[in-house]
Amino acid sequence: MPNDNTTRWTVSVSKETDIAVRSFLAQRGLKKGDLSKFIEEAARWRVFEQTLTETRAAFADLAPEAVQDLVNEATDAVRNETRESLVRAAKQES
Repeated sequence: MPNDNTTRWTVSVSKETDIAVRSFLAQRGLKKGDLSKFIEEAARWRVFEQTLTETRAAFADLAPEAVQDLVNEATDAVRNETRESLVRAAKQES
């Protein structure tokens, strides 16, 4: 995994966590180097979960229909931007 896009971390975990994670990885045939990949994936999931929890809390006072309307509006805006970008790119190629 070492390349120009990585950062080295020094982390401390309990012995029990170390054994549990390494055993989990070993049972699935993963090697020592896969620990970094596992930690990165776990960190990404945790950030996602926290963001989702905070977002749900921020919209808790809205009716589900209102939230769906916001999602639809945002989705339509992104789709329109993407279409416009693709049309511009196609025009530049011709």
